[in-house]
Amino acid sequence: MTVNPFVLVDDLAKTYGATAVFENLYFTIGKGEFVCLIGHSGCGKTTILNALAGLEEASDGVILVGGREISGPSLDRAVIFQSHALMPWMSVLDNVAFAVRSRWPDWDKAKRRAHALKFIELVGLGNAADKKPAQLSGGMKQRVGIARALSIEPKMLLMDEPFSALDALTRGTLQDEVLRICHQTAQTVFMITHDVDEAILLADKIILMTNGPGAVIAEIVVNTMPRDRNRADLHRHPHYYRIRNHLIEFLVDRSKQFDRSTFDPRKPKFTTPGLDTTTEEKQP
Repeated sequence: MTVNPFVLVDDLAKTYGATAVFENLYFTIGKGEFVCLIGHSGCGKTTILNALAGLEEASDGVILVGGREISGPSLDRAVIFQSHALMPWMSVLDNVAFAVRSRWPDWDKAKRRAHALKFIELVGLGNAADKKPAQLSGGMKQRVGIARALSIEPKMLLMDEPFSALDALTRGTLQDEVLRICHQTAQTVFMITHDVDEAILLADKIILMTNGPGAVIAEIVVNTMPRDRNRADLHRHPHYYRIRNHLIEFLVDRSKQFDRSTFDPRKPKFTTPGLDTTTEEKQP
């Protein structure tokens, strides 16, 4: 577990009636870490993210961020959903400036505008600042959502499959942008994804959830590939297929047949499949 973690999830559980969606969740996130959560539908991934955001209350357990217990939504934790959720009557600039005003209500219009433009430029939309959402492509809308989230300078960024509805080319471009921005800003990120390659590209750690109901954390995979990863040559690194095969094998088999006989939820297993030279490096 991370020493002096920025985020501490302690014995988190969510139940509906007598059915536990997930239970006994323990994990930590260090300051500046990028953590991905992978698991099949029904294991409670979005519920976990909503609990971290303060949008949903867990049935049991506690979440600490920066040493403080989460008791509701906060501008210290920004959320990027699958849908961009932009206000259609506002321009790109106004959408981002609206978030800036919620964070710093005492700033004058000129200061809000300058701050918003800085983050619009950061996501490469400087030339589209005056356009309405209807004039933007899907990828551009998601860029606005990212700019809006970053503009309030949150302590943590929560992302719920933000690229899942995009075409492969646009998704890849935005993955590269998120990687660049998060490294540039040292942003702490918790992200849900179903995309194994996306997790390998972006994450420092990958949390693997068993199937629900009663889902638990099976293990936490440490990404041993260098942090300056590049999507174009990711597959050339010797650790890549070891990690990828390990994740796919979990999703196909072990997520459904997890052995709990020696399972200790307080001490989730950390694995480094990228360093395992005994693993056969099968290429699809």
